Amino acid sequence: MRILITRPAEDGAEIAARLAELGHEGMVAPLLGPRYDDAAAPDFTGVQAILATSANGVRALARVTRRRDLPVFAVGPQTAGEAAKAGFTDVRNADGNARELARRTIEWTTPQKGALLHVSSQEAPGTLASLLTEAGFVVRRAPLYRIEAAGALPATVSQALIDGRLDAAMFFSPRSATVFRDLLLTLDARLAGPLTALCISAETAAALSPLAFALVRVAARPNQGAMLALVE
Repeated sequence: MRILITRPAEDGAEIAARLAELGHEGMVAPLLGPRYDDAAAPDFTGVQAILATSANGVRALARVTRRRDLPVFAVGPQTAGEAAKAGFTDVRNADGNARELARRTIEWTTPQKGALLHVSSQEAPGTLASLLTEAGFVVRRAPLYRIEAAGALPATVSQALIDGRLDAAMFFSPRSATVFRDLLLTLDARLAGPLTALCISAETAAALSPLAFALVRVAARPNQGAMLALVE
Protein backbone atom coordinates (compact mmCIF):
# COMPACT_ATOMS: atom_id res chain seq x y z
CA MET A 1 0.00 0.00 0.00
CA ARG A 2 0.99 3.61 -0.54
CA ILE A 3 0.10 5.53 2.60
CA LEU A 4 0.02 9.24 3.40
CA ILE A 5 1.36 10.02 6.89
CA THR A 6 0.01 13.29 8.27
CA ARG A 7 2.49 13.70 11.13
CA PRO A 8 5.29 16.16 11.90
CA ALA A 9 8.44 15.38 9.93
CA GLU A 10 10.42 13.59 12.64
CA ASP A 11 7.59 11.35 13.78
CA GLY A 12 6.41 10.82 10.22
CA ALA A 13 9.82 9.57 9.14
CA GLU A 14 9.78 7.01 11.95
CA ILE A 15 6.37 5.72 10.88
CA ALA A 16 7.46 5.60 7.24
CA ALA A 17 10.38 3.38 8.29
CA ARG A 18 8.02 1.08 10.19
CA LEU A 19 5.69 0.88 7.19
CA ALA A 20 8.63 0.00 4.95
CA GLU A 21 9.42 -2.92 7.26
CA LEU A 22 5.85 -4.10 6.69
CA GLY A 23 6.22 -3.83 2.93
CA HIS A 24 4.36 -0.55 2.45
CA GLU A 25 5.41 2.84 1.10
CA GLY A 26 4.89 5.92 3.26
CA MET A 27 4.65 9.53 2.07
CA VAL A 28 5.08 12.09 4.85
CA ALA A 29 2.95 15.24 4.83
CA PRO A 30 3.86 17.27 7.95
CA LEU A 31 0.57 19.15 8.26
CA LEU A 32 1.42 20.07 11.85
CA GLY A 33 4.84 20.97 13.15
CA PRO A 34 6.30 21.95 16.52
CA ARG A 35 7.82 25.37 17.03
CA TYR A 36 9.98 25.35 20.13
CA ASP A 37 10.04 28.56 22.13
CA ASP A 38 13.13 30.00 23.78
CA ALA A 39 11.64 29.15 27.15
CA ALA A 40 13.30 28.98 30.53
CA ALA A 41 13.39 25.70 32.42
CA PRO A 42 10.21 25.04 34.39
CA ASP A 43 10.17 25.45 38.16
CA PHE A 44 10.57 21.94 39.55
CA THR A 45 10.10 22.96 43.19
CA GLY A 46 7.77 20.50 44.86
CA VAL A 47 7.24 18.51 41.67
CA GLN A 48 6.98 14.76 42.09
CA ALA A 49 6.59 13.74 38.43
CA ILE A 50 6.32 15.02 34.87
CA LEU A 51 3.22 14.44 32.76
CA ALA A 52 4.05 14.02 29.06
CA THR A 53 1.22 13.86 26.54
CA SER A 54 3.37 13.92 23.39
CA ALA A 55 6.88 13.14 22.18
CA ASN A 56 7.19 16.82 21.25
CA GLY A 57 6.61 17.76 24.88
CA VAL A 58 9.50 15.53 25.93
CA ARG A 59 11.71 17.04 23.22
CA ALA A 60 10.78 20.56 24.31
CA LEU A 61 11.59 19.78 27.94
CA ALA A 62 14.91 18.18 27.04
CA ARG A 63 15.87 21.39 25.22
CA VAL A 64 15.51 23.59 28.31
CA THR A 65 16.76 21.44 31.21
CA ARG A 66 19.29 18.72 31.95
CA ARG A 67 17.25 17.29 34.80
CA ARG A 68 16.40 13.65 34.27
CA ASP A 69 15.80 12.54 37.85
CA LEU A 70 12.02 12.95 38.00
CA PRO A 71 9.62 10.19 36.95
CA VAL A 72 7.85 10.71 33.62
CA PHE A 73 4.25 9.59 33.29
CA ALA A 74 3.80 9.23 29.53
CA VAL A 75 0.53 9.05 27.60
CA GLY A 76 1.65 6.25 25.29
CA PRO A 77 4.54 4.12 24.04
CA GLN A 78 5.95 6.66 21.56
CA THR A 79 6.09 9.39 24.21
CA ALA A 80 7.56 6.93 26.71
CA GLY A 81 10.19 5.91 24.17
CA GLU A 82 11.12 9.53 23.55
CA ALA A 83 11.51 10.09 27.29
CA ALA A 84 13.79 7.07 27.62
CA LYS A 85 15.82 8.26 24.62
CA ALA A 86 16.19 11.67 26.27
CA GLY A 87 17.74 10.06 29.35
CA PHE A 88 14.85 9.75 31.80
CA THR A 89 15.22 6.50 33.71
CA ASP A 90 11.86 6.23 35.49
CA VAL A 91 9.31 6.27 32.67
CA ARG A 92 5.78 4.87 32.96
CA ASN A 93 3.53 4.26 30.00
CA ALA A 94 -0.25 4.78 30.28
CA ASP A 95 -0.73 3.27 26.81
CA GLY A 96 -3.77 5.40 26.04
CA ASN A 97 -5.02 8.97 25.86
CA ALA A 98 -5.25 11.86 28.35
CA ARG A 99 -8.09 10.20 30.27
CA GLU A 100 -6.15 6.96 30.55
CA LEU A 101 -3.05 8.88 31.69
CA ALA A 102 -5.12 10.56 34.40
CA ARG A 103 -6.46 7.20 35.55
CA ARG A 104 -3.04 5.59 35.64
CA THR A 105 -1.50 8.59 37.41
CA ILE A 106 -4.05 8.18 40.20
CA GLU A 107 -2.93 4.54 40.46
CA TRP A 108 0.79 5.37 40.37
CA THR A 109 0.93 8.12 42.98
CA THR A 110 -0.97 10.37 45.42
CA PRO A 111 -1.44 14.14 45.70
CA GLN A 112 0.44 14.14 48.98
CA LYS A 113 3.73 13.37 47.20
CA GLY A 114 3.80 16.72 45.39
CA ALA A 115 2.72 18.60 42.29
CA LEU A 116 2.64 17.25 38.75
CA LEU A 117 4.28 19.17 35.90
CA HIS A 118 2.49 18.86 32.54
CA VAL A 119 4.80 19.72 29.64
CA SER A 120 2.62 20.62 26.68
CA SER A 121 2.03 22.78 23.67
CA GLN A 122 0.40 26.16 24.07
CA GLU A 123 -2.69 24.81 22.31
CA ALA A 124 -3.09 21.65 24.40
CA PRO A 125 -6.55 21.08 25.90
CA GLY A 126 -6.96 21.10 29.66
CA THR A 127 -8.58 17.66 29.95
CA LEU A 128 -5.68 16.00 31.78
CA ALA A 129 -5.21 18.80 34.30
CA SER A 130 -8.95 19.00 34.98
CA LEU A 131 -9.25 15.29 35.67
CA LEU A 132 -6.27 15.24 38.00
CA THR A 133 -7.30 18.45 39.77
CA GLU A 134 -10.67 16.84 40.49
CA ALA A 135 -8.73 13.95 42.05
CA GLY A 136 -6.92 16.34 44.40
CA PHE A 137 -3.64 16.82 42.53
CA VAL A 138 -1.90 20.12 41.91
CA VAL A 139 -1.04 20.27 38.21
CA ARG A 140 1.32 22.91 36.85
CA ARG A 141 1.31 23.47 33.11
CA ALA A 142 4.55 24.18 31.25
CA PRO A 143 3.65 25.22 27.66
CA LEU A 144 7.09 24.93 26.05
CA TYR A 145 6.21 24.89 22.34
CA ARG A 146 3.56 25.63 19.75
CA ILE A 147 2.02 23.48 17.06
CA GLU A 148 1.69 25.29 13.74
CA ALA A 149 -0.48 24.12 10.85
CA ALA A 150 0.68 23.93 7.25
CA GLY A 151 -0.88 26.42 4.86
CA ALA A 152 -0.99 23.95 1.96
CA LEU A 153 -0.43 20.32 1.13
CA PRO A 154 3.10 19.57 -0.09
CA ALA A 155 3.21 19.73 -3.89
CA THR A 156 4.30 16.08 -4.10
CA VAL A 157 1.32 15.02 -1.98
CA SER A 158 -1.16 17.06 -4.02
CA GLN A 159 0.14 15.50 -7.22
CA ALA A 160 0.04 11.99 -5.75
CA LEU A 161 -3.61 12.54 -4.78
CA ILE A 162 -4.47 13.89 -8.21
CA ASP A 163 -2.70 11.00 -9.92
CA GLY A 164 -4.42 8.43 -7.69
CA ARG A 165 -1.12 7.11 -6.38
CA LEU A 166 -2.20 6.85 -2.73
CA ASP A 167 -4.24 4.05 -1.14
CA ALA A 168 -4.66 5.31 2.42
CA ALA A 169 -3.98 8.20 4.79
CA MET A 170 -3.08 8.07 8.48
CA PHE A 171 -4.50 10.66 10.90
CA PHE A 172 -3.13 10.87 14.43
CA SER A 173 -5.21 13.68 15.95
CA PRO A 174 -8.43 15.60 15.38
CA ARG A 175 -6.39 18.69 14.59
CA SER A 176 -4.32 17.03 11.85
CA ALA A 177 -7.54 15.59 10.41
CA THR A 178 -9.10 19.05 10.42
CA VAL A 179 -6.10 20.58 8.65
CA PHE A 180 -6.15 17.86 5.98
CA ARG A 181 -9.90 18.26 5.52
CA ASP A 182 -9.67 22.01 5.03
CA LEU A 183 -6.76 21.75 2.62
CA LEU A 184 -8.40 19.01 0.57
CA LEU A 185 -11.69 20.91 0.39
CA THR A 186 -9.69 23.75 -1.12
CA LEU A 187 -7.97 21.43 -3.60
CA ASP A 188 -10.76 18.97 -4.51
CA ALA A 189 -12.85 17.05 -1.97
CA ARG A 190 -13.37 14.21 -4.46
CA LEU A 191 -9.71 13.22 -4.08
CA ALA A 192 -10.59 11.57 -0.76
CA GLY A 193 -12.83 9.09 -2.60
CA PRO A 194 -10.28 6.33 -3.34
CA LEU A 195 -8.56 6.52 0.07
CA THR A 196 -8.92 4.52 3.25
CA ALA A 197 -8.72 6.83 6.28
CA LEU A 198 -6.81 5.26 9.18
CA CYS A 199 -7.70 7.22 12.34
CA ILE A 200 -6.29 7.11 15.85
CA SER A 201 -9.67 7.83 17.46
CA ALA A 202 -13.33 8.26 16.70
CA GLU A 203 -12.93 12.00 17.32
CA THR A 204 -10.23 12.10 14.67
CA ALA A 205 -12.47 10.29 12.20
CA ALA A 206 -15.30 12.73 12.92
CA ALA A 207 -13.01 15.68 12.19
CA LEU A 208 -12.65 14.51 8.57
CA SER A 209 -16.31 15.20 7.80
CA PRO A 210 -17.64 16.02 5.20
CA LEU A 211 -14.91 14.29 3.19
CA ALA A 212 -16.13 10.96 1.79
CA PHE A 213 -13.52 8.19 1.95
CA ALA A 214 -13.73 4.71 0.49
CA LEU A 215 -13.37 3.37 4.05
CA VAL A 216 -12.74 4.80 7.51
CA ARG A 217 -11.02 2.64 10.11
CA VAL A 218 -10.38 3.55 13.76
CA ALA A 219 -7.52 2.15 15.84
CA ALA A 220 -8.36 -0.15 18.73
CA ARG A 221 -6.25 2.03 21.03
CA PRO A 222 -5.01 5.59 20.57
CA ASN A 223 -1.36 4.84 19.92
CA GLN A 224 1.08 4.30 17.08
CA GLY A 225 1.18 0.53 17.44
CA ALA A 226 -2.58 0.27 16.99
CA MET A 227 -2.37 2.54 13.96
CA LEU A 228 0.21 0.27 12.36
CA ALA A 229 -2.04 -2.70 13.18
CA LEU A 230 -4.74 -1.11 11.02
CA VAL A 231 -2.33 -1.25 8.09
CA GLU A 232 -1.46 -4.89 8.74
